[in-house]
Formats: sequence, C-alpha cells, structure tokens
Amino acid sequence: MPKACNLRKLNNNRTFRTSSLIIKRLLRPWHWIEWLYYLLPTGKQFKSALDILHGFTKEVISKRKIERQSQNGHTELENEDNEFNIGKRKRQAFLDLLLDQNEKSDTPLTDDELRAQVDTFMFEGHDTTAVAITWTLFLLGNNLKHQAKVHEELEEVFGDSETPASVKELSKLKYLDRVIKETLRIFPSVPLISRELSKDVKIDNYILPKGITVILTILLTHRNPMVWPDPLKFDPDRFLPENSKNRNPYAYIPFSAGPRNCIGQKFAQLEEKIVLTAILRKWRVKSVKTVDTIKFEGSIILRPNEDVLMHFTSKK
Repeated sequence: MPKACNLRKLNNNRTFRTSSLIIKRLLRPWHWIEWLYYLLPTGKQFKSALDILHGFTKEVISKRKIERQSQNGHTELENEDNEFNIGKRKRQAFLDLLLDQNEKSDTPLTDDELRAQVDTFMFEGHDTTAVAITWTLFLLGNNLKHQAKVHEELEEVFGDSETPASVKELSKLKYLDRVIKETLRIFPSVPLISRELSKDVKIDNYILPKGITVILTILLTHRNPMVWPDPLKFDPDRFLPENSKNRNPYAYIPFSAGPRNCIGQKFAQLEEKIVLTAILRKWRVKSVKTVDTIKFEGSIILRPNEDVLMHFTSKK
C-alpha cells in the first residue's frame, strides 16, 4: 500500500505565522502606525512570534562566540605548519565568516545588525527552500512521465548505491536541475519583491519617480503566455540551452536579479537537489490534487493554502 503524506505540515511553523501577520499588517494602513499596532491583539501576536525568532538567532550567535573564544588557541595551533593546508582555501561557515569580518572591522556591526544578517539565512533560506521542495514533489506527482525521467537519471548516476549523494554526483543530475527550474517558474517561492527606485524610470508614457517603492510580481512574470506558452504546463525542457538562448534573462527571476538578487541562491538549489535526491532514490510519488485545483496563497512565501496530500510508493 502506498504511504500517504501531508507535505504542508512540513511548513507549518513559527515563520509561517509571522509572515501571515506581516501581510495582514501590510494590507491594513491603520496597522502601519507603530504605537497603535502593538496595542492591538495582532500586534502583540506579531511581537511575541518575532521575539521567539530573534531569541533563537541571538542564542545561536552567542553560543558560537563562546565556542570561538574557547577554541581559538587550539585552532591556531592545529592549523599551524599543516602541510595539507598549504595553497588551499580554508572554508568557513557563514556565521564564522561574518564574525571574523566583524572582529576585523573598524566599524563592527551591533548585535542587532549581526542578528539581522543571520536571520536572512536562517529564516528566509529554510522556509523558501522547504516550500520549493514541496512544490517540486507535487508537480512530479502530477507529471509521472517527467518523474520517470528523473528516476532514470537517478539510476544512471547512483545505481543500487545507498550512499548519500556527493556534490560531484549532484552536478550530473541535469534533468533534475531543469525540473527544479520549471517548478520555480510555476511556483516561485517568493511571488513578489519590492524595490525603492534610485532614479526616475520611464515606462511607455509614464514616469515612475525616484524614491517610490515598486512591487514586481515574479509569479505573473513567470506565467506570461507571451514568453511561456501554455504557462501552467509542466515542461522542464523549457530550460534546455537551445530553448533558453533567445529568452530575455529577466523573464525568469525566481531569485530576483541584479545587485540585490538572492545571496543564497546556489546554496538553496544545492539543498533542494540533496533533499529531492534522497527522497526520489527511495520513493515514487503521486499527487492527490492537480495544479488547477490546489489552493495556494501569495503572502511573503508562495505556500499551499491547504493540505498537500500525496502517495509515496517504495521503489523496491
């Protein structure tokens, strides 16, 4: 018997509640008044949720600072005159890199500024990636022929091995790459972004003045039928080199574009491939609902608005 799984529960967490409250505040101008908002029940809920999230990040930073202080002497001794390190670039975790640069800086970041940087990776990264994995499994569960191609590719690369995927092996999964790209086209994890204009922008006969904030809808851009024929059709081959060469580079922007694009996009794509590979090497999936019938909401993250029910069947 296939095992049934509710993927939406994977995303049901504190960040989901926080992002919902942010959208509610955005749509209610009277909530923009700071002192009034925090007197209201929703403002109190938001502050409580935010305090928990910020408290978690501060704890992570504090623990790492203590670990660095206690290990500093030992680490320096261990790395000294190590012939295997000569000519090799030392790799660091993001938090260590951030703390290193902060210690060397003439104008170090405050604790709150450090927390804000770490928040970007810890919360913006994991929630968007989790929902992207959910949508990929959902679309593969609706497109079994494409899923069969993914399984064929996995067989070619891994065979009967049960060893976790290496970076080298993941780089060979070209079809899975295109599957992930097509998923992010139909269901971009971040459906819209805002930008403050640094200069006047002319569009047709209209001028958008410097200083205003514009909303860019990634979801509508990715579903523009003039660029993407039959936009809701799941077709990973849209991203074959020959099909992409004449396409405007700004027609596909799941991680935004330009100098303010997503800082963690390569990490996010690698993380998605690791998780999807681990699941699909063991399971075949089939979705209960279709793209036409699934309900979703476009808040900060484009997440399902109902249970995503799927059947998982063992490949063995």
